[in-house]
Parts: sequence; structure tokens; C-alpha cells
Amino acid sequence: MAGDRHKEIVRHLSEDDLDRLLDETDDDKISKRLTFVKRLYKGATLEDAADDVGRSSATATRWVRRWNKGGLGRLTPNFGGGRPPKLGEDEQDELIELLRDGQPWKSQEVQHLLMDEFDVEYHPDYLGTFLRDLGLSYAKPRPKRPNQPENPDEVLDERVDDALDESEDEQPHNKRMGDDEEGWIVDEDVCTDGGTVIGFFDASHPQPYDNSRRVWYVDDPHVERPLVKTEDSAVGFYALNGESLVTFTEDETKERICEVLEMVREQNPGKRILLVLDKHGSHICEYTRRRAHQLGIDLIFLPSGSPHLNPIEKVWDYLKWTMCPIIVANEEEFKELVKNVFKQITRRISYAQSYLFSVVPS
Repeated sequence: MAGDRHKEIVRHLSEDDLDRLLDETDDDKISKRLTFVKRLYKGATLEDAADDVGRSSATATRWVRRWNKGGLGRLTPNFGGGRPPKLGEDEQDELIELLRDGQPWKSQEVQHLLMDEFDVEYHPDYLGTFLRDLGLSYAKPRPKRPNQPENPDEVLDERVDDALDESEDEQPHNKRMGDDEEGWIVDEDVCTDGGTVIGFFDASHPQPYDNSRRVWYVDDPHVERPLVKTEDSAVGFYALNGESLVTFTEDETKERICEVLEMVREQNPGKRILLVLDKHGSHICEYTRRRAHQLGIDLIFLPSGSPHLNPIEKVWDYLKWTMCPIIVANEEEFKELVKNVFKQITRRISYAQSYLFSVVPS
């Protein structure tokens, strides 16, 4: 919870030095800052230390950032008789709340807000520094899809829990109301009692070039080399506690997807497989869901509009970034390179540690 936050504080001064400075100063501003730092030294939370000196959490966060970066000199930058800041601390807190309510903001919009609400203006070259000192971030916003639920993480957790519940009296996990009653039987040669493998499934279209990546050049930044490309889809399985794989298919129809599921089963014999994947039409159709059940694979579908919950997306990103500078002679060489790089990357489970890791069976 926010009220329990502890902030790492750099000990630029000893507690004795802080006490000495507190005794010597008669400046209330400096006294409050030193008291705040001392409280953090003693293990107080950010909010408690801020309350003790009558400041907000936003101000406390700025104080910690300044102190950690440069000690007392950075924490008290305007107390040496120089020009006072255009916005006092209370006004800075008010500005943060205004920015929080209307975020995200363009730089020009922030300038208009500063002029309208506080009658101040910052030079465009300094505005970014000022906003970063306030604790703002400057980054591309992630679009939120209109069909995404408010709590996609919780929805996915519930689906995982449901898949892990192996009650024998319930219908097959992949089966839905209205599905044909025929064919929902696990293949005789499939064994699933040797534990559980959990993995992530997705298709991508990596290419052996990236025009957005910067390269060194002397004269003209044009590349003249045969352009190798493939029209096939790379379909991958990123296993946390099993064998990962990637293969190329000419399309992403349900028949091709099921062929990849058969490969996943072959690579991970003797175990039940939980497969997290998106709601692509070829994934959610009855044909695929039934074939997955026959293979002993339970499908866990991501909430709508939530590709960020699938760790294999990070695998694809890193694979493309790694491969784009590599020159290949032909399509077959490129595909072989994809498989080798994918194998190396998926040996790491760090991409999925932030979610679902706790449910991976030992």
C-alpha cells in the first residue's frame, strides 16, 4: 500500500552531523528538510516522514530524489540568497495534482497550464528539467484498448486458477457451452500425469532488417544489399518449465495452429500443458480448442486487449532487436537463425517473473 512505502535514502551525512546542523540552523526550511532526512534515516516511511514536517508525499518524493543525488546542496538549492523559484512548494504540489488529473500532457499544454493557473512561464529548454525534477516521466503513452477490462491482471489470475483446478467431475477445460459433444477425449498415446508445464503462445513476423535502427556511416546512410524477407509466420511457444520451440507456418489458420500444438506436445511429453495465448480467431475456435484437449493442452485465453500480459511479446521484441543487424544470405538461413536465437532467449524465464511465476508448479 502507498502508506507503507519505504524509500531508500543515501547517507551523505551521519546522524551526528544531521543533529549538529539542526542545532545550528535557524532557517525553518532547512530544519524541516533535515528533520525529514533524519526520520528516513530512522526507518520511517516516506509518508510518515512527510507528515512529521507538514509536507505532501509529492514534495517528499522530490526531496528524497534531490538528497540522494547531491546531499544537502541539492536539497536546499535556493537558500543561498539566489533567485527564488517561480513556484513555491505548495504551488508545485498543486501543479502536480493538476497534471495528474489531466495526464498525459504535451509540453505546449503544460506551458499554457502554467500561464493560466500560476501566471509563470519557463523557457522551453528548461521545462523538461523542471518537470523531471517534479517527478514526471517523458515517454510514449501505451494505448488502452476500449475492450480491455479494468482489471485484466485479476481476470487472467482467475483463469489460471480455474485451469489449475483439476476437478474430475467437470467438463473439459477447453469446452464451451454449445460445442459439439463428440471428440472431447484425450488421445490414447498422450500422458498428462507427470506434472504441469506452463507456457506462452503467439505468432509474429520477424524480418532480417530494421530501418529504424541506427547504423554508422561515412557518406550516405543507404544500405545496398539483397533484401531477404519471408511471408511465413513465426509461431512460438515460450515455456517456463518445459521445452520452448518456434516454427514457421505459411499461414495462421486453425489447421496450422493445431500442427504447432502437436509439436508443443511432442516437445513436452508426459505432462499436462497450460498454454496462455490471445483470442485470435484460429485460437478460440472449437476446432483448435478440441484438438488442444485431445493433446492434453488446456488453453488460457488472455483478457481482451491485453497483449502486455503475454511474456512472449517481450521475447519477440528482444529477438527482433538482436537479429536486425545480422546479414543473412537467404530465407532459409534467416529462419534457421530465428530458431537459434529464439532457443537462446527462451532459456531465460525473467520475462515472465513479474506475473504467473508463482503458479508455476515445481
